[in-house]
Amino acid sequence: MSNPIVIGVTGGSGAPYAVRLLEVLLEQRRKVHLVVSPSGAEVLRQEMGLNVDPANLSEADWQDRFAADDSCLMVHPPGDFFSPIASGSYLTDGMVICPCSGTTLSGVVHGSASNLIQRAAEVHLKERRKLVLVPRETPVSLIHVENLRKACLAGAIVLPASPGWYHGVSRLEDLVDFIVARILDQLGIAHDLMRRWGTDGQAST
Repeated sequence: MSNPIVIGVTGGSGAPYAVRLLEVLLEQRRKVHLVVSPSGAEVLRQEMGLNVDPANLSEADWQDRFAADDSCLMVHPPGDFFSPIASGSYLTDGMVICPCSGTTLSGVVHGSASNLIQRAAEVHLKERRKLVLVPRETPVSLIHVENLRKACLAGAIVLPASPGWYHGVSRLEDLVDFIVARILDQLGIAHDLMRRWGTDGQAST
């Protein structure tokens, strides 16, 4: 049986990537722990029209949108350090911070853990589990470059939200699916979201 996936949504622009990732995982009936920061909630509102209160977010707020089984989605307030995902003893198959703001990146690489997202990321690094960071901000300062370097050295996978065009782009959703597909690849989760380079049709591995 697969272990859960942790998703952190922070204030960097790119909420459609997070929503699509959550949608695909729940369609596959993967168990997901979701944490949305206050800035992440504001971006969800601005970019997706989703009005969520991260401190009082419940599974029911998402189940109608994703038609999710109530056993697949667990939602935690960003200040809940007693959540299972705050402990290394709780097993997961990986974590994705999507989008990953510069502030969150800094908190992760410096071990400050000012919220549950940063604490869960710290747990994944110390337990040598997959941690995928999806920054979108551009251009980047030297501070961001150094923090990205530190994240890589610590064992994180830095996956910028820079979609490719070689898979046959005909709509905006194709660009979103490209990034979500690459995230799923890093987690070892099968999908058919995009045509891979060197193939004529869709692939699911």
